[in-house]
Amino acid sequence: MPAVFLTIDTEFAWRHHAAGLDAATIHARSVEPAGVGLTWQLGVLARAGLKATFFVDPLPALIYGHEWAARMVEPVLAAGQEVQLHCHPNWIGAVAGDRGAAHGAFELIDLSADRQREVLARAIELLVAAGAPRPVAFRAGSYSANDDTLCALAALGLSYDSSHNGAHHPWPSAITLPPAQIAPVVRRGVIEVPVTVIEDKPGCWRNFQICALSTREMRAALDHAIVNDHAAVTIVGHSFELATRAGTAPNRVHVHRFEVLCAMLAERQDAAPTCHFADRPALPLGRADRPLAPDALRLRWRQAEQLWSTLVAERAA
Repeated sequence: MPAVFLTIDTEFAWRHHAAGLDAATIHARSVEPAGVGLTWQLGVLARAGLKATFFVDPLPALIYGHEWAARMVEPVLAAGQEVQLHCHPNWIGAVAGDRGAAHGAFELIDLSADRQREVLARAIELLVAAGAPRPVAFRAGSYSANDDTLCALAALGLSYDSSHNGAHHPWPSAITLPPAQIAPVVRRGVIEVPVTVIEDKPGCWRNFQICALSTREMRAALDHAIVNDHAAVTIVGHSFELATRAGTAPNRVHVHRFEVLCAMLAERQDAAPTCHFADRPALPLGRADRPLAPDALRLRWRQAEQLWSTLVAERAA
């Protein structure tokens, strides 16, 4: 049976910091936007009986204070879900109120191997200080990781990485694995659990993300993994992804996708159970699992849905 990792990257969105908003407003628009953020998502997951991983970025605590990282960690743990590590290194060196003028490197892969390890060690410290158990899994911001990142994670005692994303390969997702790699594999001392991709068109990949796939594509990808006995399915969402980019109104297309996805996963729990990284599920490693093949009808349907999302749902008042 494929293990399903339903993952939610939970973070302060840089665009709201760059707009000069204060910490409370950034939190409201990034973590709890428009009533469909972290708290709402946790409720949907609880009602569906699903497990999810919240990859939390604690680095904004360096600028805005530790309480803001704790306000991301505490609700997740209280809901019985797991917190793992996420980070966008541009927060190191940022300054509150300067509209994003000061910042560190936006991509982790732009840092040396030693500097990557320093940043990751600091992020672990901040996450634990916010009340999280010491993480065992990591996802890089923007999927920006390379083999140096994996070596750093292994040295710091983490067991899993989930940064490889064939739809964003070879930059900034720069781990030296094939773009079509979706099965977990041991790499540089950690187990790489790639983000699941489907083949959008021959040789072109699209990641299994709530804002990227239609419900038809999600259903087809899940059933493809079950029928072909894949090792894992790794799905991505964000704390802010179900709202408009401004974070002030729900994006009804994305909300519907999340609700349907959770219902699909609940229906398939016997064949594809959701799990936490901390469960350390027995993952078959190095399998030759292949992404879902292209389908012109599914593609056209999604393109129409995406157009509606962009032109109508994204502009909701």
